[in-house]
Amino acid sequence: MITTERPEPPTVSDERTALESWLDFHRATLAQKVAGLDEAQLREASVPPSTLTLMGLVRHMAEVERSWFRRCLAREEAGPIYYSDEDPDRDIDVTAEDSWEEAYATWQAEIAAARDAARGRSLDDLGFAPHRNKEFDLRWIYIHMIEEYARHNGHADLIRERIDGATGA
Repeated sequence: MITTERPEPPTVSDERTALESWLDFHRATLAQKVAGLDEAQLREASVPPSTLTLMGLVRHMAEVERSWFRRCLAREEAGPIYYSDEDPDRDIDVTAEDSWEEAYATWQAEIAAARDAARGRSLDDLGFAPHRNKEFDLRWIYIHMIEEYARHNGHADLIRERIDGATGA
């Protein structure tokens, strides 16, 4: 079940609360953008020749959550979910075999895993991103994730408006 409630970040808080609240706000914004659509609409490409769809954005964000929180911060050996070296855009490019139910469940599972990976850590704790061959502190990861969601939520807003005219949020 997709929750369409979006928690407003506090206007006065400590740094950790602010970062986590804004990330949750942007996660919920993407959930709002996909709410109420059927599978065909979630597969509808934005504008040819782009293959970008709302389902593809959700799959991509599952990969991003996994990469930064599990692989980088927690240093888990968590391989890619959808993409591969042979098909680096497989998270974005959905096929007839892919299902919305699986994509949404995977995204929610990666968000839960991200929260688990960050729980109990300091904003100064370091992770290592093999794909960039450098360390990143949790603070940077939160800021990057907020930026990543904000950018893709802009894409989602345009795709959603093209599908059914819904705007805002």
